[in-house]
Amino acid sequence: MKHSIFTVVILAISVFLLPVHAGIKYVDASCLTLVGKGMSTPGNEYHRVDTAKYGDMPASVKHLFTYSAGLAVSFKTNSSTVAVRWTTKGRGVMGNMTPIAHRGLDLYMYAGGGWIPAGVGTPLAGKTEHECKIAQYLESGEHKFLLYLPLFEEILSLEIGVDSAAMIEAEPSPFRHKVLIYGSSILHGACASRAGLAYPARMSRSTGINFVNFGLSGRGKMEAAVADMLKDVDADAFILDCMPNPSPEEIVARTQYLVKTIREHHPGVPIIMIETYMRENGYSNRQVRERCLDQSKAFITQYELLKEQGVEDLYLIRDHHAIGTDHEGSSDGTHPNDLGFDRMVQQYQPQILDILKKYGIE
Repeated sequence: MKHSIFTVVILAISVFLLPVHAGIKYVDASCLTLVGKGMSTPGNEYHRVDTAKYGDMPASVKHLFTYSAGLAVSFKTNSSTVAVRWTTKGRGVMGNMTPIAHRGLDLYMYAGGGWIPAGVGTPLAGKTEHECKIAQYLESGEHKFLLYLPLFEEILSLEIGVDSAAMIEAEPSPFRHKVLIYGSSILHGACASRAGLAYPARMSRSTGINFVNFGLSGRGKMEAAVADMLKDVDADAFILDCMPNPSPEEIVARTQYLVKTIREHHPGVPIIMIETYMRENGYSNRQVRERCLDQSKAFITQYELLKEQGVEDLYLIRDHHAIGTDHEGSSDGTHPNDLGFDRMVQQYQPQILDILKKYGIE
């Protein structure tokens, strides 16, 4: 009897310690559909820009474009479980980001006529190789998924696992058109709690339009080399949400080249400039407040000059307290929290859609 009890205990422990991949088969995510790309990146599937081709961009900009912000894998499966294995280049987490948003994964499932959160891939602390079951006990039948990749990390490998007897196949992108948004860390996704809550991802799911995230944390500064890269993106519209990073002087020096370069290579395509909200710490910090006001003045002045010069199909979205007036919409005094991003979507999305509709982008 003692021997039998001991055997049962050992078996129970063994089952508990089974690796994630027990009963799971994995496929490389590269054989599925990658959503949110602005351009081809040969040899670096999960980069956003071909940094070798555009080598004149600042080194910090090229580094940030290796991050997978805004990218998602579209697939379908009849599995009751979805597992993930992924490798990140870095192992740390920024102080104002959650680990899940920084270098984890965010899974959405299509159900009830819309996209719902289905699970998160939490990275292992201090590690670069991660594995987990991201969704379990799913209802029987075939389901469509979007797996959002990390906002602030470079992905080196990614595999998606399903039950050994289940199918998994590429699913076409659920989004149409291509609207490229270029800008700062706010666009990049700081400080959403999950990758799918960055505002371009939210707008894509709610509208069905493909909003491509070209956010650059601290580096959306409108350099000429970046403008020369953006002009090569085959987009149906361009949104410039880049006011927070450049100084007022840089805004004056660089806005005209950026807008005119895009316009020259994309005639008749709408270009939308977005005035950024007053950063939350600007209400207490006089220096921050004055910088924000000077940036806004310079940005609006450049828009007006471009219109006076006859640049067509150019629009400006003015700020009306985009993250709210109750001072609860920021995580760190600069970047929105999830509440702030929700408020931004409520303000920006209707105005953007009204403009895009004029060009048949709906």
